[in-house]
Amino acid sequence: MLNIANFSKLYYTGDTLPPVQNRTLMKTEMFSSLRVIHGVAVRTALSVAVSVALATSFAAAPVDAFAKTTTSKSTKKLAKGAVAAPQAKTVKSSKVAARAAKNAQVAAVQEDDVPRATRRHRVSYRMDARGRRAAVRSVAFQPRPPTVGQAFGLHETPDSLALRSSVAYVVDQNTAETLFDKNSRAVVPIASITKLMTAMVVLDSKAPLTEEISVTDEDRDYEKFTGSRLSVGSELNREDMLHIALMASENRAAAALSRYYPNGRPGFIAAMNAKAKMLGMTDTHFENSTGLTSLNVSSARDLVKMVNAAYQYPLIRKFSTDRSYDVFTGKRNIAYNSTNALIRNPSWDIGLQKTGFINEAGECMVMQTTIHGRPVVMVLLDSSGKYSRFADAGRLRGFLETETGGEEPHITSADAGGGGT
Repeated sequence: MLNIANFSKLYYTGDTLPPVQNRTLMKTEMFSSLRVIHGVAVRTALSVAVSVALATSFAAAPVDAFAKTTTSKSTKKLAKGAVAAPQAKTVKSSKVAARAAKNAQVAAVQEDDVPRATRRHRVSYRMDARGRRAAVRSVAFQPRPPTVGQAFGLHETPDSLALRSSVAYVVDQNTAETLFDKNSRAVVPIASITKLMTAMVVLDSKAPLTEEISVTDEDRDYEKFTGSRLSVGSELNREDMLHIALMASENRAAAALSRYYPNGRPGFIAAMNAKAKMLGMTDTHFENSTGLTSLNVSSARDLVKMVNAAYQYPLIRKFSTDRSYDVFTGKRNIAYNSTNALIRNPSWDIGLQKTGFINEAGECMVMQTTIHGRPVVMVLLDSSGKYSRFADAGRLRGFLETETGGEEPHITSADAGGGGT
C-alpha cells in the first residue's frame, strides 16, 4: 500500500513507483476516501519521473537541480489541491500541504541566500543558419587590473592633445628645452624600458661580445610567468643576446646577460642602480634587468637622462632601431622583429627607441627622433591601448611641427611645478 508518508518520501526524492505498488494502488485507491488527493499525487509523481528521465537523457541540466525546480512547482499545485479538498478529509492532507509549502519556502530561501556574484549562469543561444544549428555560449571576462597611473588618477590630468598616455614628456635634445610636459615628475613602473640601462651596464663591463651565453631555468620569469621564444638550453653570444633584448624586448636574453655579469646577478642590479645615480636619476630604482616587475620605477624626466646616455652607445642605437634580426640558438633559427611599429614607418627618423609593457606600467615607449629638423627625446608612459602610445607619438609630432619658434613650452602637467608622486 502507498500511504501519505510513503508518497511524501517518494515525491521529494524523485523516485518512480515500483510496478507492484502501482497495481496495488490502482485496486485500492478506487475505494479510498482520499482518491482525489492520491490521484493528484500519482499523476504528479509520474510527471516528475518522466521529467527527470528526459533531463538525464538530454543532459540539459544536472538532475538534482531539475528535481529541485520541479519539486518546487509541483508542491505548489499539491498545496493548492489540498486546500480545495473538503474540510473533513484534510486532517492528513493538510500535513502534506504544510510540509510541501515549507519545503518550497526553504528551497526559495536557500537559492536567494546565494550571492548573485557567486552564482554561475551558463547561457546559450541557438540559431538556425541554412538548416544547421549552432550554439553560442557566454564566456567569462576579467578586465585588466588598473595601472599605477590609473590608480593615482594620472589619467585625469587634461591636455590639449587628448593623449591616452598619462605621462608624456618631450625635450629638445640639444638645449634640454621642455617642449611638452604632462606629469613628467610622476614616478611609475617603466617595464622593459629598463633594458636600456641593462644594455649600458653590459657594455660598460667590457665583457667579450663573442662569449657564448646559455639560457637556464634561472632565466625564466617567475614573477609574471611570461613565456619566451628562447627555450632553456639555448645558446647565443653576448652580442646576439643584447641585440634581441633591445630590438624585440626578449626577456630571457636580458635575464641571461645579468646572470653572466662578472659579479653575478646581484652585482648587475647594483651596477644598474649605481649607473642611475651617476646619471642623476634620483627618481629611479631597479630590481631586475628585464623590467618584469613593478619595482623598476622612474620618472619621465629621469628617462630623458637615460635615453641621452644610451644614445652615446653606437650599438644601442643600432640594435634598438633594427627592424628584424635572426638568431641561431644551437637548436633552431628564430626570426625576431622590432616591438616598435614606428620603426617600420619611413616617415619617422628614429635614432634610438625602447618599448615596454606590464599591467602595472601600461604601454610605454621612449625614443630619440628628429622632428622638423630638431632632435628631440620623447617619453610616453602608462598609455591605455596596444597602439595608443604610437598614436600619441604622432599627435606630439604633429603638435611640434606646427609650433613656431619662440613660443612658451607647452606644459599641461598638474605637477609641473611640484614634487609629483
